[in-house]
Amino acid sequence: MTHSLRKYMLAAASALALAVATPALAATELTVQRFFGACDAEFGGNTDVSKAVGECGIITSLINKFNTDNPDVHVTVTTVEWPGYDQLTAQFAAGDPPDIVTVHHSVLGDYQSKGLLMPLDDLLKTVGVSPSDFTDASLSGVTKDGKIYGLPIDNWTMLFHVNVDLFKKAGLVNADGTPKLPTSVDELMAQAKQFKEKTGKPYFVQNLANEVALYTRNLYTYLFQQDSDFFADPKQVKMNTLEAKKVLEMYKAIYDNDYTTKDLDYAASINAFLAGDGGVHLNGTWVIGDYTASSETSGTALNAGGYAVYPYPQLFSGKKAQYADGHSWAVSQKDRSPEEEAAIGKFLKFFNDNDYEWSRTGHLPAVKAVLESDAFKKLPHRDTIAPIATLGTPLPSTVQRQFAIQDIIGQEMNAAITGQKDIDAALADMESRINELLANI
Repeated sequence: MTHSLRKYMLAAASALALAVATPALAATELTVQRFFGACDAEFGGNTDVSKAVGECGIITSLINKFNTDNPDVHVTVTTVEWPGYDQLTAQFAAGDPPDIVTVHHSVLGDYQSKGLLMPLDDLLKTVGVSPSDFTDASLSGVTKDGKIYGLPIDNWTMLFHVNVDLFKKAGLVNADGTPKLPTSVDELMAQAKQFKEKTGKPYFVQNLANEVALYTRNLYTYLFQQDSDFFADPKQVKMNTLEAKKVLEMYKAIYDNDYTTKDLDYAASINAFLAGDGGVHLNGTWVIGDYTASSETSGTALNAGGYAVYPYPQLFSGKKAQYADGHSWAVSQKDRSPEEEAAIGKFLKFFNDNDYEWSRTGHLPAVKAVLESDAFKKLPHRDTIAPIATLGTPLPSTVQRQFAIQDIIGQEMNAAITGQKDIDAALADMESRINELLANI
């Protein structure tokens, strides 16, 4: 071994020893817990976010890029089954919550009211993120008792995802080739009947198996459209009403007439729509990116005649509205070093700076400048869904346990629509079960 090589190796060894002995050079560790699915096979190593598609692909790629861009911070990700709140509640109870976690705007209050989340106003200020940067909907979604408890990353709602080819076959298109959507319950029934007669397929693709969220979101939307103030008192719901009965009767008629798929779970409903098994998929903003990609791939059902997407139609004469919520990054309340807090600030700023990339999923951006940008407006279908920015209506933020309420509504609606229970009985049980839950918070 030459003298210079030996000298070089000794220098390298001492530098290595120094690195090992100096904790200041070690990356600050953060734990992140999220839903949005797992897709490591496709995107586990991807750091080019522009190449990612869909919620899972984009969020996986964003976190990969954050780790690459910030060698002084290391984020370890745990992916949970949606929505992950039973697990999160258990982690808080055990005193071992993740540092940063995905929480719906509608759920922040459950944890914030128990002092489990860190107010983020000061931390966001240190990294140059101002509350005035956010859209009104996003800011109000993450604000509880005058403070910000989550970095908003989007607002979302449910949409009519349309197979235009089947609508043409059904004779349900306007002169300009756009799908003809109903403007009343009677019109919806007539169009669904015509669709089934002409195509032999159901008008709706719905995931009605192992499901509660879809039922609940549908109910809220059509209660809003009838001006039903069902949560005038956040501790006492009014569900046993004529307005709610009208919505359940409509969905039961759709079910009884076979105007909808019946035995599909969520994944199967996506596959059914992509295979051309029905006209309208009731699903959220988050699949626009995936469905657009399918429509641009030759040989697919959505490529045959095109894919279109719209807000839920206005079927009642009340206010123009539909149920909406949003996603945020919340931070658990625990003792942290200044380095750990700074690392969390970096992570939140990174997601705020990359809100455009996240909006490619189909969600509405949380950042006002992105919502108003040409880049966002040029994304496919953003013109037809633009009205959701003003139509989107959450439940009052003072209503707690919104996901537990969703479980109850979904169970009772399922029982009523599938004929296991009379509609009046289902609504009475729905109301009493929710109010019992809220009385015991």
